[in-house]
Amino acid sequence: MTQERDRFARITDAEDERIAEFRNIRERDLVGRSGRFIAEGTVVLRMLAQSQRFSAEKILVLDSRVGGIEDTLQTFDADTPIMVCTRPVIDAIAGFPMHRGVLAIGRAEPAAGVEQALAGLKRDALVLACNGISNHDNMGSLFRNAAAFGVDLVCLDARCCDPLYRKSIRVSVGAALTVPYARGGAIADILDALDGAEFGLLALSPDGERAIGDVDAARRTALVVGTEGEGLPKALLDRFDTARIPQAPGLDSLNVATAAGIALFSIATAQGRIR
Repeated sequence: MTQERDRFARITDAEDERIAEFRNIRERDLVGRSGRFIAEGTVVLRMLAQSQRFSAEKILVLDSRVGGIEDTLQTFDADTPIMVCTRPVIDAIAGFPMHRGVLAIGRAEPAAGVEQALAGLKRDALVLACNGISNHDNMGSLFRNAAAFGVDLVCLDARCCDPLYRKSIRVSVGAALTVPYARGGAIADILDALDGAEFGLLALSPDGERAIGDVDAARRTALVVGTEGEGLPKALLDRFDTARIPQAPGLDSLNVATAAGIALFSIATAQGRIR
């Protein structure tokens, strides 16, 4: 254990260049910079350690948290820098009270294209297709729901925000690092690809033709959701089957992540994915 602890570097100064990427993370984000992102918290760190697609470039931990996550830290490559510091130092580095006490710089490979990702799916599959999701909380919640209900792939059009933003990863409780996703292109092209791959497409809308509980889920089903406010374009709603979530009068619609969670539960149950 002593030898393992020898790999921990002590940081005593918030201006230390070894932790430059962690500074003032509330005001900036590493997404888009050489495929890097920030992972925050012990649960997300464990997800990062288990991921096949992502890796850790360096890790910063509050000294009082090391003992509780030492097993996780030991799963990272031996050449991954692990730095520890006191509460005042980590708060000064982050730019706000860093209650979780764990930060990592992650590195990602480029996301797969939609057609490439679809080609790797099994015959029975559930896909979540997203159009114009620009809110990071919603994006994180969508990935958390996708993980909870066994979604095989999340497809994001070019208008969607990046699921690797710090807040998205945190809200997803690390699911953004474990649920496969593909991104890029217009939503119409993504849906054409899904249609060509023999998916039954179901567009979620407050004005949907059927209640979600009345939908017979196909072996291959893709649930399509749109951004809050605008929803899905009418041209797409006219092309595919639509479903709604029945609700009490007086409110026009549910939050997109909440609606997607209810719909995914219904579809996953019908497909026998959850018990």
